[in-house]
Amino acid sequence: MFHIKQLELVHWDYWRRFTLPLDAQIITIVGPNGSGKTTLLDALRTLFALRCSGKRDFRRYVRRAERSFAWIRAVVANQPGSTGRRPFFPCLQDEVTLACRIRRGGGEWTRDYTIVDGDVAIEDLERNEDWVGLRDYQNRLAWGGLTPAIAKVLALEQGDTDKLCEYSPKALLELVFDVFGDKEVLDNYQAAREEQKSAERELDDLGLDLDRLRAQAEGRRLEADNYLLWKQLTDEAQALDGEVIPRLEAAELARDVAAERMEIARQGDERITRQAERRAARQRLDEVQAEKVMAEAERKRLRAILEEAETVHLVAHDQVRDGEKLLAERDALRAQLAAEHGEDAVALEREHEATEAALAELRKRERELIAQFEDKTQTLRNAKNRAGPPSDPEVARFRALLDENGIAHRGLAEVIEVTDVTWQAALEAVLRPYRHVILLERESDRHTAWALGERERFRHFVVPEREEAPPAALRSLAEVVRFSAPIPRWLADLLNRIRRVDSVEAARDLPREVEWITRDGYHRERRGARHLGRPNEFHFGELARQSRIEQLEADVLVLDKQLQALRPKAAEAAERLTSLRQRLLGLQSAQLLAAKAQAYAEAEAALPAARAALTAAIGERAEAKGALDQLAGKLSGIDIEIDRRNRELRALETRLAELEHDSAPRRRTQAERIQRLRRIRRGMPAHWRNPADLALLAERYENAAAARRERDRLRARLSEGDWVTDPTALTLSERLKADVHQRERDYQDRQGYCATAKRLTEEARNAYIAKLRATVRQYCKNLKALGDLANVSVDCPMPVLGTDDLSLAQAGLEVRFDFDRKGAVGLNDGEASGGQQVMKSLILLIALLMDDARPGGFVFIDEPFAHLDVANIDRVGTFLRATRAQYLITTPVTHNANVFAPAQLTLVTRKKKPGDEWAPTIGVLSRQVA
Repeated sequence: MFHIKQLELVHWDYWRRFTLPLDAQIITIVGPNGSGKTTLLDALRTLFALRCSGKRDFRRYVRRAERSFAWIRAVVANQPGSTGRRPFFPCLQDEVTLACRIRRGGGEWTRDYTIVDGDVAIEDLERNEDWVGLRDYQNRLAWGGLTPAIAKVLALEQGDTDKLCEYSPKALLELVFDVFGDKEVLDNYQAAREEQKSAERELDDLGLDLDRLRAQAEGRRLEADNYLLWKQLTDEAQALDGEVIPRLEAAELARDVAAERMEIARQGDERITRQAERRAARQRLDEVQAEKVMAEAERKRLRAILEEAETVHLVAHDQVRDGEKLLAERDALRAQLAAEHGEDAVALEREHEATEAALAELRKRERELIAQFEDKTQTLRNAKNRAGPPSDPEVARFRALLDENGIAHRGLAEVIEVTDVTWQAALEAVLRPYRHVILLERESDRHTAWALGERERFRHFVVPEREEAPPAALRSLAEVVRFSAPIPRWLADLLNRIRRVDSVEAARDLPREVEWITRDGYHRERRGARHLGRPNEFHFGELARQSRIEQLEADVLVLDKQLQALRPKAAEAAERLTSLRQRLLGLQSAQLLAAKAQAYAEAEAALPAARAALTAAIGERAEAKGALDQLAGKLSGIDIEIDRRNRELRALETRLAELEHDSAPRRRTQAERIQRLRRIRRGMPAHWRNPADLALLAERYENAAAARRERDRLRARLSEGDWVTDPTALTLSERLKADVHQRERDYQDRQGYCATAKRLTEEARNAYIAKLRATVRQYCKNLKALGDLANVSVDCPMPVLGTDDLSLAQAGLEVRFDFDRKGAVGLNDGEASGGQQVMKSLILLIALLMDDARPGGFVFIDEPFAHLDVANIDRVGTFLRATRAQYLITTPVTHNANVFAPAQLTLVTRKKKPGDEWAPTIGVLSRQVA
């Protein structure tokens, strides 16, 4: 590359016009900050078509001169290289002139460039007509050795030339290849890669087009299928309407006629049987009612005997009580008389307090037992009078509320009677959730009852819909139950659905869908099998009532015994309290004993006879009560039997009424059915009545109603659906299918072309990798040569270059430096000192400009000696002198004088003084060569 020998500036920044000699290897530009050092370098950058430093450009400098034109002219060397070729051929002189003319026209600054053979003055250049634009000028400079890559290096920002060592390995490798690489190889690789990408994009587009065509073909195929489905549905609907439905209707009517004929005959037989059963039931009911009249008369007699025994018992009890009371009073007075002398008054008071507290507790307990006794007694009376099952308080309150509103009702347990006591526990377990169901007598009261249930938040069912219980299914749970009134239909269905089995083993052979229960309450339903639990208290039927009566009698007896045990204690405490009070008030026991001595003696004499009379009265009362209870049990049985006979008679009468009510309509319906069958069969082909064909139709459509639903469904589907009714859809589908096959063949051909493009790309990549390796070797060679000059060991291993784009994009150039044999350091690892950083950057920079075919060249370096000590300044200067390049170095005036040691030429800049129009020209100091 060429060297700069002379520079001339006209109207550049605040300089009017001056010429500088630059024919030296190392040129130092020194001056204070703001004196124009970077301005001078930017003039050279503008001349060589480079980017100015920072955010500056040439317009900034020419505007300051306030002139309409500016010139930058330089004389550079045009010496032949090792090949004999001159940099600026066809210029054949050893020197050429490079000039930049800047003018303002139309308010905008423009610049023109020219290259002239020899040293030509600005005045002579004004007459030159061979001016070129920026692009052509850059191409001429590139032929002269100032390639775009070197221009990129020369255009580094101020301070960046000594920061090349801070580049990443990847960025350094890219910069090296830009400077040394063969542009054609990279272009070929990029062109091949772009061609591959273009082919792949075209293949992708073709694939998308193929997918779109396939989608269209699929759409046409769906339309064809839609047409075929429409044709099939239409034909099937017509066949159903014209043939299948009439055939199935005729077959069903024939079956219905035969079945109805048998059913009418069966009902006639059943009517005769039921009438005979009704006569027998009425006779049995009359016999039981007569027995009940006799039993009620006997009960009336026994009640009179019991009342008389009760009266005798009360009189005897009062006599014994009065006698015992008088004797107890006498004994108390005697004890009081014995204790009148010598007792402690304080102890007597404490005893009185304790006795009073004990008496209060005993009376409280007595009231509680009396309340329980009365409650149990009332419950026992209700149970004996069949007043219903036991009820919890919530149900009792709600039923009372219904009674207040005039809503007639019954409890479910009041209408159920268990006929087989062995199944009582199983039935109670099944009906446990429905113990407190309320049945309304009038269905019209349902909304009022429901409103009350909502208000009271009643948790049990209130059922208005009731009907007579249907006949019980064989071996069902309903067989062991009789109902005295209409019941909800769901209850009958529930009991008829549950099969009675003796054990789980006995249910082994039952079908899977059958629901069953054992006597112990083990229940199987659709969700599985489980034990429902054996209830502790029965609610339904006579067995439940008898069980409750027995339990209530036992409870009453226990309460009576507790009261009998408690009352003497209370009386004793009361007497003791009275005695203590008398003793506290003053003892007069002797007078009391004397006053009642005769009464005490009479009571003592009459007490044995009174006790004997009481014992006899208790026995008579118990005997009369036992006889009455036995008769009450008999009457309860008679009532149950009468109720059962009445239900049986009502069921027979209801069934006979149903038979009479259904007979005439059924016969009329049968006649209409026969007439309709004759109308349908009229004109029907004979083979339509073939049983085998009818069986196939029934297997497919089940019955005529299902066939009609299928016909209606098909018609609705045909009317609501979006159908293709044009047969040309089949032709379009086949045509698009053929187009898809043709497009698939084209896609396969394009895949082959993509494979070829990929192979060519790989070949171009391999050539690029080979050139990149050669470039790295050349750069590493330059680095090692410059390292030898600087007495620095440089290690530059070959980067790992893979055969794929990703590894090439990630490849980097690792360079390590060894200063003074202290160990190798990397590009920017923080181990090197400031001087070593500058040395590394200079080696990296100058190695970029070394070219065996074009030796020399020039370098712009802004303040490389900043922050360096004296030793490092000398070391950098020695290194610069050892190289063959031309250096333009800026440095501030504050540096050590050693920065001028390597310079053959020193340019001194000065600041423009205030009030002066132009800045002082640049001073020149030339080193005398000894």
